[in-house]
Amino acid sequence: MNNAETNENNNMNTEEEIETANEVEEIQKSEPVLTGEETMDELMGIYEESFKRFEEGQVVTGTIIAVDRDHVLVDVGYKSEGQIAIHEFRDEQGNINVNLYDQVEVMVEVWDEEEETVILSKEKAAKVKVWDAIKDIYESDGIIEGVITSRVKGGFSVDIGLPAFLPGSQADLRPIRNMDEMVGQTYKFKVLKYNRKRSNIVLSRRVILENQREQARTETLDSIENEKVMMGVVKNITEYGIFVDLGGVDGLLHITDISWGRVKHPSELFSVGDKIKVKILSFDFEKERVSLGMKQLTPDPWTTAQTKYPVGSKVKGKVVSLTDYGAFIELEEGVEGLIHVSEMSWTRKVRHPSKMVSVGEEVEAVVLDLKPENRRISLGIKQIMENPWEVISEKYPIGTVIEGRIKNITDFGLFIGIDDDIDGLVHISDISWTKRIKHPSEAYKKNDIIQAVVLDIDKASERFSLGIKQTQPDPWETVGQRYKVGTEISGLITNVTDFGVFVELEEGIEGLVHVSEISKEKIKTPVDQFKTGEAITARVMNINSDERRIGLSIKRLEVEEEPERDHMQDFVKNAKPATSSFGELLRDNLEEAAKSEEK
Repeated sequence: MNNAETNENNNMNTEEEIETANEVEEIQKSEPVLTGEETMDELMGIYEESFKRFEEGQVVTGTIIAVDRDHVLVDVGYKSEGQIAIHEFRDEQGNINVNLYDQVEVMVEVWDEEEETVILSKEKAAKVKVWDAIKDIYESDGIIEGVITSRVKGGFSVDIGLPAFLPGSQADLRPIRNMDEMVGQTYKFKVLKYNRKRSNIVLSRRVILENQREQARTETLDSIENEKVMMGVVKNITEYGIFVDLGGVDGLLHITDISWGRVKHPSELFSVGDKIKVKILSFDFEKERVSLGMKQLTPDPWTTAQTKYPVGSKVKGKVVSLTDYGAFIELEEGVEGLIHVSEMSWTRKVRHPSKMVSVGEEVEAVVLDLKPENRRISLGIKQIMENPWEVISEKYPIGTVIEGRIKNITDFGLFIGIDDDIDGLVHISDISWTKRIKHPSEAYKKNDIIQAVVLDIDKASERFSLGIKQTQPDPWETVGQRYKVGTEISGLITNVTDFGVFVELEEGIEGLVHVSEISKEKIKTPVDQFKTGEAITARVMNINSDERRIGLSIKRLEVEEEPERDHMQDFVKNAKPATSSFGELLRDNLEEAAKSEEK
């Protein structure tokens, strides 16, 4: 240690000694002045007490007679005063707390009769007194108070005048989640066991709590009755409800009896330890089962729903949940209405409500139906706006030519966007007068701009029918003028079936040569005689523009040619033979000419 540190320590010791000396001087100044009579009585008392004998470890009561810098002198009735180290009289703030002539309990630490020396201890006397108190408390099943000073392995350390151990299992009725919260708290304890030689004391707080709970349970069972409103403490939380301690008796508050409104999980509303007010719904005294209710403390909101939400009125509420078929709207706590997907839009086909609303969103709706007895309210949001189908027929009367974009293509037609999210359907049969279209995508693509004619508007079914082919004249209306009955025509075979042959007369217009009109001879099937793409000639037999049919016949051409062939054959057969044939005359003339040349 260097000189600076030595000087500093000496200075500190000097300051403490000075402070102690000053305190002792104040105590000595406060010593009362005794009269002669009082002094004589006092001396006689001391003389009598000097004949007493004490044992080491014994606790006696003495009188403080003097205070110096290091010791407090205590008269315990011996010919020599006992000494107590002055630090035993310092309080927590470090001040000396001692007064002359105060009575103090001390323990005899050293008793040397020869040296006439007595060493005393106030602190050890206090500990002996505590042990005696602990013994009395244990034997009488009493209660002692202490402060939990710290956490130790397996529990807590408790100051009851002596260090004691509180096991964690004995600290409360239930396992403690946060043990640090108990440190520094003052509680009452039972002494489970103690060993003075080993300085071992084991405490329990749980025993006291169990006794209190049993007492409260008895009182609760005596006072409990149906319909009674009581205060309780949340003891445990489950997904189906919460258990409430009513005072030694546990009751179940089911999730359906917490609120008139929707409760997903009780933990959203309560925490263990919460104090709540509940109503006794039912009580089984033998089984000690108690059913509780909280929503029953307030009136059922459905009893006034018919007055608050009449059919046709507009209401506002918050979206609380979504399902595949609609959205549930909370109008007030305990009253929810359903907006079905069919009531969300006049024009759009809503596949899922999330396309229109979201949880937590506030919406405005119209009450469509109300059944308080079933606790149901049907709502609609499309009714907030004007129904476009009510005015669409005035805007687009039948026969109107409209222009729109193809929004969707299906097997059965084209959907054309009109306005206000209304789509018109061009059925596949209304795409062309003459072309055979197997799928609309053969002729059109999505987003193509087309013109169509309004064919029909069904407001009840919300259907808007359009036609593309109607923008042009129907070629079948004039087919009779172009192909009159009896006319001989030619065309290419487009299809050969068992019942006949189809022949294309012009683009989109075909005639049928029925199997019975192919030949006079009986033909079972024309498949073996004709091929697709082959050119044939036939006669127009009949035309039905309404049914879009043209009847053709090959057989009629054959029948018409037969009389001409028969007539030629009869003419040849009935003609008289000539005297000389033309060949013969020619031959004779040639022979005569040859002869003349020879001459």
